[in-house]
Amino acid sequence: MLIAALALPACAQQGYSAVSSTQPIDGYQRQDQRPPILQQVGIDQHLNQQLPLNLQFKDESGKDVKLGDYFGKKPVILSLVYYKCPMLCTQVLNGMASALSVLSFSAGKEFDIVTVSIDPRETPADAAKTKEVYVHRYGRASAAQGWHFLTGQQDQIQQLAKAVGFRYVYDPRIQQFAHASGIQIATPDGRLAQYYYGIEYSPKDLRLGLIEASKNHIGTVVDALVLYCYHYDPTTGHYGAIALRVMRLGGILTVLLLGGFVITMVRRDVREGKAYTGRKS
Repeated sequence: MLIAALALPACAQQGYSAVSSTQPIDGYQRQDQRPPILQQVGIDQHLNQQLPLNLQFKDESGKDVKLGDYFGKKPVILSLVYYKCPMLCTQVLNGMASALSVLSFSAGKEFDIVTVSIDPRETPADAAKTKEVYVHRYGRASAAQGWHFLTGQQDQIQQLAKAVGFRYVYDPRIQQFAHASGIQIATPDGRLAQYYYGIEYSPKDLRLGLIEASKNHIGTVVDALVLYCYHYDPTTGHYGAIALRVMRLGGILTVLLLGGFVITMVRRDVREGKAYTGRKS
């Protein structure tokens, strides 16, 4: 019951809990009827929040690293999980790997992924085992250099989770962490740009999110046009069309097509006029 409840996507606005107060949760109809432990769980959006890049962790090889080591040039997909999670974290990582495998962009080239364990008891060996699984599942040659699995001390983990807005709690009764499911995209300078909720992620949204977070340093001209017409909606965690911009772009395209048609017809008439004059002479 606990895991099923936590798998529900988080509300998008800062300060909202991970589950709507009006949504049934395995028999609980109101938020004040939820198990007390779930009152502490959720994901709050901290859009444009600067991540604390000086936080210290260990990578999967046991090397001491700083969060900022993975920022500077490329956008970063951030995921907070724990490696021995019996269900939900596995689904989050599976969903992310599946969505990213569809993209033409590759981790380690156009973007990086940083996965951080929220369990301070986990070790670099745990991180290395998880990395082996997901680098293989993702199937991109650059993934080993672009997908990083970190562990850390509790105070460092808590500072990162607080900056992200990721609220979780340890339940000693079942010896598991209660947490919501979601991933984030951060800009190359370490600012939170977008949140995506649940355990399945839209490849289109991730592609546009990475392009926008990179300030259009990756992607194509077509992607730039799509981003002109589509806007990230933090209340849904998805990109949606901006009607006015779509109409404006449609008007421009119509004018260009009509102009091209008129020019083509004029040129044809000119050629036919010259041919007629030549035959007459």
